[in-house]
Amino acid sequence: MFPMTHRLIFTTAALALASAAHAGPKHKKAEQKSEEITVTAHHLSTTERNRRQLASIPGGTSVIDSKQVLKGRNMTNADALALQPGVFAQSSGGGDGLRLSIRGSGIQTGTNYFRSGLLMMFDGLPVTIPAGTPYELFEPLGIADIEVLRGANAFDYGGLQLGGGINYNSTTGAQAQKYQARVEGGSFGYLKEQVSSGQVVGKADYYISLTNSYRGGYQQQTRATSFGVEANFGYRFNDHVETRLFFRYRQTQNGYPGFLTRNQILNDPTQAQSPYRAIASKRIQPGSKFYADMTTLHFDDDSVLRLGVDVQDAPIDIEQQAIATIWLYQTVGAIADYQRHDHILGRVSDTDIGYLGAHNLTGWEKTQIRVSGVTGAQLASKGAGGFANASIFNAYANLPIGTVLSRYNYGGADDIIHFRNNTQIVKDFWLTLAAAIDREARAASVAYPTQSGLSTDSVNFVPRAGLRWVASPHVTLYGNISRSLQPPNDWNYMTGHYYSASALQAGLSSGATRLRNQTATTFEVGSEGNFWRNQWSISYYHSNVRNELLTVQTAASQASGTQIYGNATPTTHQGVEASLSTTLLSWGGNSLSLRQAYTWQDFRFRNDPQFGRNRLPGIPEHFYQGELHLDLKAGFYAGLIAQVSSRVSGSYDDTYFAPAYHIYNLNLGYDWPGKHRQVFLSINNIGNTHYAAIVVPGYRASGQQLAVFQPGDGLGVFAGASIGFN
Repeated sequence: MFPMTHRLIFTTAALALASAAHAGPKHKKAEQKSEEITVTAHHLSTTERNRRQLASIPGGTSVIDSKQVLKGRNMTNADALALQPGVFAQSSGGGDGLRLSIRGSGIQTGTNYFRSGLLMMFDGLPVTIPAGTPYELFEPLGIADIEVLRGANAFDYGGLQLGGGINYNSTTGAQAQKYQARVEGGSFGYLKEQVSSGQVVGKADYYISLTNSYRGGYQQQTRATSFGVEANFGYRFNDHVETRLFFRYRQTQNGYPGFLTRNQILNDPTQAQSPYRAIASKRIQPGSKFYADMTTLHFDDDSVLRLGVDVQDAPIDIEQQAIATIWLYQTVGAIADYQRHDHILGRVSDTDIGYLGAHNLTGWEKTQIRVSGVTGAQLASKGAGGFANASIFNAYANLPIGTVLSRYNYGGADDIIHFRNNTQIVKDFWLTLAAAIDREARAASVAYPTQSGLSTDSVNFVPRAGLRWVASPHVTLYGNISRSLQPPNDWNYMTGHYYSASALQAGLSSGATRLRNQTATTFEVGSEGNFWRNQWSISYYHSNVRNELLTVQTAASQASGTQIYGNATPTTHQGVEASLSTTLLSWGGNSLSLRQAYTWQDFRFRNDPQFGRNRLPGIPEHFYQGELHLDLKAGFYAGLIAQVSSRVSGSYDDTYFAPAYHIYNLNLGYDWPGKHRQVFLSINNIGNTHYAAIVVPGYRASGQQLAVFQPGDGLGVFAGASIGFN
């Protein structure tokens, strides 16, 4: 926050003259006096304004300030989303394809897949499309703050999915240094560079950031590279109309190591599955683009309209198997959001009416041969056996690279009209009523070598109600009950039907399977507030889920680079999301604090015919992150960070688990007081613990060691520096 002081000096000469006249000739020279009045106004930062706006939501939310995140390594969004209650964000191999889940959203979606179960946004504009969320554009550098809206608390953005929404707000010219450079690097060949510039010029402002990164990899076959550009330009026409243009570009390449068994994780997590190493498996995003505009119209002090549109172009080249899978999605998204502040019968009433849309313009997938001239036996002789369908190499051995095997087309549209009203029923007691009409359309078809297709179209009503009581200036209590709806990603339908083993397309999808929308009814109660030196938030939620979209990975599906998707019998999700920040000591501008985030996640079947009341695999029941942080007035800071996880089931029969673990990280740094200069040193996984960061479950373990785990990094040392000036 930037204080602005205005000094107004009022001279009381007239009063002095009047006083002199009243006193008569005896006081011919009146003494002139002046009075100085100081008025101080505080301008809230954009991050603080976002935090205050989310405080009106009767449910679990949080805002991540990038200034705190930038005090350490920023390799992936797992770093940016750390220490957030209810958020499970883990990276393996240093790539961008995280396992990201809130309240069980997309818990079985593997890394390097479009995200599921969350509405992801840039500056309130949708990045999530009918295919899911392309993840490569989410570079954490260049972000001002991140809004996390858990579950139905993303309703005001049009987020109706089980997990809620995450909104990344871009740095603007008003927040940036005119020139800034940052570099960080360290273990596993890691190097990341950023240069940026931003400033205000009259009624306009701009910000541009370029990033480049390389990582050789802790695990074999996990080399990762990326290059990105983020830019925005804002113009304020007058006090009532302003607009901002956005552009993002990012290209990435990530090696693919396959999955390991539990014993492989514990004994040597740096190894890769031999087949993938032998054929140099990787995933390439050759250049994804995001173009957008957001225009804001302030009609008066009590009403505002935001109109936004974005266009995405996301090409993908997945080269993980003997075949390459080439994808292209081109989409358009739009929002319209009208907010109004009123007084009705003497009570404050805030209303929000909005539209969120995302439509496929183009969506297709093509598979073609990428490994030729080698047989399955030759691969095995080189120690690269292990493909369930290794015989397919024999079929490809005499065919030219680039031979097309199959083509698929995808279509989809999401159209959501949402309404919400917050009314102060009595003093400090608020009622929230909301509802949405949601139209979901999906289409998936085989274009070659056979022809078949499937399409769905549904209109759904999604209600929500909540209560919020500001019990005191320091304590708020809330509760809500909400419906959620999550349609399958359009490519999820292409599952369940496969070409025969004798066909050249063996293992590839031969047709679509009808899937149903996942729905849930969730109630949530919680509290947030502060007392003495403590600031807390805690939520409990319980969801009854119907037709939950689950995945399973079999040896055959892994070999063809796919997972099997289907609707589950009824399931239950419940959990606790808690955070506590405590100032332990403070003296002379120095402080010692403890920040903690704990998540309990109990997701299970409800009397499934095969699995009874088994827990859903793929995610830990208990997950804790905490940081003991020292801040000195002179600029030095230090943090000791702990991450603790319970064991994670790797199969639906709950007989095979990744072990529980705890790891410790140390972060040291110096921030020059009053200057935009910073250096830091991060030591991660101090004990060099071997652990599974990501689990993509198999169906039944039946006493077998399934290859369903990907490791977290071992001991790593990283350093960085940032300098900026105006």
